[in-house]
Amino acid sequence: MTAPRLEINFDKILHNTATLTTRLMARGISVTGVTKATLGNPEIADVLLQAGVQGIGESRIENIEAMRQAGVNAEMILLRSPMMSQVDRVVAQVDISHNTELDVINQLSIAASKTGRVHGVILMVELGDLREGIMPDDLEHTVRETLRFPNIRIRGIGTNLACRSGVSPDIQNMNELSELANSIDSTFGPILDIVSGGNSGNLDWAFSGANIGRINNLRLGESLLFGVETLHREPIDGLHTDAITLVAEIIESKDKPSIPRGVIAQTAFGTRPPDEDRGTIAQSILAIGRQDIDPDGLLPPTGITVLGASSDHLTVDTGTRRLPIGSEITFQLNYSALLRAMTSPFVSKVVTTR
Repeated sequence: MTAPRLEINFDKILHNTATLTTRLMARGISVTGVTKATLGNPEIADVLLQAGVQGIGESRIENIEAMRQAGVNAEMILLRSPMMSQVDRVVAQVDISHNTELDVINQLSIAASKTGRVHGVILMVELGDLREGIMPDDLEHTVRETLRFPNIRIRGIGTNLACRSGVSPDIQNMNELSELANSIDSTFGPILDIVSGGNSGNLDWAFSGANIGRINNLRLGESLLFGVETLHREPIDGLHTDAITLVAEIIESKDKPSIPRGVIAQTAFGTRPPDEDRGTIAQSILAIGRQDIDPDGLLPPTGITVLGASSDHLTVDTGTRRLPIGSEITFQLNYSALLRAMTSPFVSKVVTTR
């Protein structure tokens, strides 16, 4: 079998997704299955839908178009605010988009009016993480103006936490989002179908027993694929953490010093090598590099340590023995490493049932 490759176990992803959607449904919360880390893989999207997600969330219109072309039949939600240059494509392929700018919503309205479509929007609110979001004090004005646009329907409000700044979803900020939803419905009538509280970082809050208020949706990706919550990357009870693994092939295996010799400057990627002298080690080089993965996001098997990576090479310390040329090492990987591996044309994607 070719290497490097991602081995993707659909059964484990199905189990993770069905387990979380069932648990959250008992709390009155639906799940949008996020496929952006999988390059909008239509087969994985179908697995998520089979497991009970309400719709598919994606950040790239190109991935949504590819899923539509492949026959994925689902409500499609564009998670990143549409680019002005892509509004025609967004209106043609997307049911709901996340928005923060009235100028963009205006262009979506114009595009939708040309085709007779009605485009749904979720207005994203800034609650502290400092990524996308309308400031809370500006939300009522934004709703009022959005309601004026023809062929635009406000479907809900939402927020995003634990991404740019690592702000944890908690009782305080989730209550704030609920109060904003109540205020909007009180002012404009019951117009909000969706109050989307966030992502996989919200799971601790969702299962804490706290009053969920108006929150009725979460956008989950990493927890479905890796079986972990994303505040501390701790495994979630009952879920698989190895649904997707990375396999790479050894192209060199030698005993080498643990530290370089010579005058040390920056590496090819602007870092500096470690300076701990551990004597001679068994070092292997694998045929994969930073062009394909995030080396910091790889978890090797017990007894193997990732030493570093260049564009095309990953070096590892294999412990007490040299491994044969042509043999393979299987890594678990995090969201960052998966994101890069999925977008690399040099990493094969293979479905397994192991």
